[in-house]
Amino acid sequence: MTAPSTARAPVDLSSTTPDGIGASPRRPDGTLKVTGEFAYSSDMWMEDMLWGATLRSPHPHARILGIDTTGAVALPGVYAVLTHEDVPGEKRYGLEYRDQPVLAFGKVRYKGEAVAIVAADHPETARRALDRIQVDYEVLDPVSDSRAAAFDPGCPLVHEEGSLEIHEEYNQRGNLVRHQPIRTGAFASGAAVEELRARADAVVASDYEVGMQDQAFLGPESGMAVPAEDGGVDLYIATQWLHVDQRQIAPALGLPEDKVRLTLAGVGGAFGAREDLSMQIHACMLALRTGRPVKIVYNREESFYGHVHRHPARMRYEHGAKSDGTLLYATLEIVLDGGAYASATPAVVGVASSLGIGPYEVPNVLVDAYGVYTTNPPCGAMRGFGAVQACFGYESQMDRLAAELGMDPVDLRIKNSMSQGSRIITGQEIDMPLPMAEMLRRSRDMPMPPAREELEDPSDLRTLPGGTSNTTHGEGVVRGVGYGVGLKNLCFSEGFDDYSTARVRLEVIGGEPAVLVHTAAAEVGQGLVTVKGQIARTELGVERVTIHPSDTRVGSAGSSSASRQSHMTGGAVKTACEAVRGRVFDLARERGVIPAGHSGEGLSLAGGKLVSETEGVLASLAELLGGTAVEETREYRHRPTEMLDPTRGQGSSHTQFGMCVHRAVVDVDLELGLVKVVALDAVQDVGRILHPQQLAGQIQGGAAQGLGLALMEEVQVEEGLIRNPSFTDYLIPTILDTPPMRIDVLEHPDPHAPYGLRGAGEPPTLSSTPAIVAAVRDATGRPLTRAPVRPEDIVGIELRRP
Repeated sequence: MTAPSTARAPVDLSSTTPDGIGASPRRPDGTLKVTGEFAYSSDMWMEDMLWGATLRSPHPHARILGIDTTGAVALPGVYAVLTHEDVPGEKRYGLEYRDQPVLAFGKVRYKGEAVAIVAADHPETARRALDRIQVDYEVLDPVSDSRAAAFDPGCPLVHEEGSLEIHEEYNQRGNLVRHQPIRTGAFASGAAVEELRARADAVVASDYEVGMQDQAFLGPESGMAVPAEDGGVDLYIATQWLHVDQRQIAPALGLPEDKVRLTLAGVGGAFGAREDLSMQIHACMLALRTGRPVKIVYNREESFYGHVHRHPARMRYEHGAKSDGTLLYATLEIVLDGGAYASATPAVVGVASSLGIGPYEVPNVLVDAYGVYTTNPPCGAMRGFGAVQACFGYESQMDRLAAELGMDPVDLRIKNSMSQGSRIITGQEIDMPLPMAEMLRRSRDMPMPPAREELEDPSDLRTLPGGTSNTTHGEGVVRGVGYGVGLKNLCFSEGFDDYSTARVRLEVIGGEPAVLVHTAAAEVGQGLVTVKGQIARTELGVERVTIHPSDTRVGSAGSSSASRQSHMTGGAVKTACEAVRGRVFDLARERGVIPAGHSGEGLSLAGGKLVSETEGVLASLAELLGGTAVEETREYRHRPTEMLDPTRGQGSSHTQFGMCVHRAVVDVDLELGLVKVVALDAVQDVGRILHPQQLAGQIQGGAAQGLGLALMEEVQVEEGLIRNPSFTDYLIPTILDTPPMRIDVLEHPDPHAPYGLRGAGEPPTLSSTPAIVAAVRDATGRPLTRAPVRPEDIVGIELRRP
């Protein structure tokens, strides 16, 4: 990672205490993870616990005519067999609104939907009990075509009329979850696309598709529910958002929220999939029914069925430009397949529509974004959240338009690039630095990797597409270069009351000052557990910081998603620390260390001491505090956002924007359709670097997920059936697929964010996919309108696919 190229914030925010903001302290969970000693949620154990298991529908769409559990109940070792009739409270739950059954009733809407649950004294006994449950199904035709679900009035309904609450702000009807139009310029006045097309010197139009991608996180869904003496339940769970889980679980159990207590268990990864519930309610139901702790752990195939995926998208783009490359108009129709239940589909549609044309100045825009119900696997949050799909489309269009005009693709992007003060297509102003043109130039100017003939051994199989599988020795291998730019909203959008809570306690332990930081924020591998400690050290000048386990005994911290936790929970910890610091100053006044009436200007806490800018050290914190503990709890909210209006799509719906630019270099075997990514270099503005080492990991990890979507990752769904629910058949990048990554980090602080930071984890996932596909296009000359690119797309062979 190269050194930041721009000045830091005007005030030096570097901590005077080691391991504060700007340093790279070791993760407190790092050693345990690399040695294999870290306890993940699937490792939990209690002496008297039972094992839970889930019976799932074998059909993507079917009526349930009857369920017979008598055979399972009679099996020795089985303690409970439950169906929808045993749900003690609300029978439906949902992330955005309640449309998903706790256990299926009436009918099933996707293969893998939970129908019954079992608790037994051994996991094999539980599985044998599932085999004894008899379900009588009337199989129905699947609703698997997303465009038919969106536009065909004769398409069967996934959810019958009257069965769901209608949300007018989303224009919900039929199989439509949400339609979000956007109209600007001439389109807002009712102009037809033909009028603008006639004024353009160059027009390019194409259909694009993005396949369904799995989050492929480490560790399947798992957790343990423990019944409590007060009639409630304690749930230890790997999740992204403890409080939203609690808000969905409690009504289903018929319990008040304060009797459903959640503690974060070890999380291997998330990337959006753990925002939705999986086994949480089921484990709690079984624990409350049996009076015993119940543990549920999915196997990997069940995990593929048991969580949401990235929405597959079908898109139609058209761009018109003047001969000098100035963009005149753009149109987009995007259909996002949400699967059987809504999950985050309404919000994904909001992001895909508002960022659908990307970071380009286009005066006339027409967008129609649709999210639909089908009987395909449910889709929800995944890193990039709707912006990934749109980015593949608009960046592919930029390359096509550059070719049509005979322009350099980077020059075309620079000519139409947004900057601070620009407005996106919803009318929202970008009121923070956005050095897009500079980032593009930096990307183009990065050193190129050596050409094949310049390598020490050009015939080394490890440097060739196909690697040591010995498929080629360099014949028919062509190199290509491509670029991608992604604009991503950061934090929650569209009027969501987003906040995070932090409790900070400062006291003397063992003769030295110590800080305890307590939040409900989920550490899912992104490094928040380190950042919270860095902030406390920076603000309170104390080296000894302990991070309390995350649970629901403190206020919500929101979700570990949307690149928001450093901003939101970091902001909450910072605000709580500032309140603690103010209380310390008050204590110092009470004890005569600071003169009465002193404003506090020029005072700070540093190195475990109270320090005056003019008089030096006034007192040590250990002496000043003595036996007094100072504790403060604070909520942090970002500036308000608003819903997009439902007819023209205007409104300031986003909190913050992040951007990454990628340049990809690939070698392609034209005869076999194999691709090797030689380099995947990034330029990203992060506002302010909090932890350099973790930042590099976030950019590299996001880029690797984009590589997977570009070349190999796709959940193959045919008529509602997943054909590859395992990591044998669903391929993800390994270290052999991951190229060197040169990372150039810029720091243009955002004045609206704590420390000027911007969330960094999502933007690289946007830009890496179109950059790689563009490089493959450059090498092959083929249009390549679908991600992931398949070998047959490169060699030109048509194969039957779902």
